[in-house]
Amino acid sequence: MKLAQKSRLVRVRKIALALPEVSERMSHGAPCFFVRDKLPLCYFHDNHRGDGRISLWCPTAPDVQDAMMRVDLKRFFRPSTSSAGHFRDWLGIFLDINDEVDWDEITAILDRAYRMIAPKGLIAKLDGRCH
Repeated sequence: MKLAQKSRLVRVRKIALALPEVSERMSHGAPCFFVRDKLPLCYFHDNHRGDGRISLWCPTAPDVQDAMMRVDLKRFFRPSTSSAGHFRDWLGIFLDINDEVDWDEITAILDRAYRMIAPKGLIAKLDGRCH
């Protein structure tokens, strides 16, 4: 893995692992971050299926996926859906279109993804309503 790819993975890792009860493990050949070790929060792809790209995939509401793609089709994309229908409503974000990634935006996207999949108790913990 080249330095640029590795530094992007390090940044994604820092953001994802700061969320309550998120862990990392390899899944389908890529680093994946899970809530409570079972709910996928995001996948970090480096050359997924030979595409030569660095990308982040995470769940989102169907309307958000379309809206983000309308905003910037060079940065956002619809990940390929598996035969079982996985990734149908996920958002893909290219992390290699230039030297600067908007990490505040990535943080916000991962926060929204977390809130979509995490149990209510963990969201309360994230919001500081729980001890």
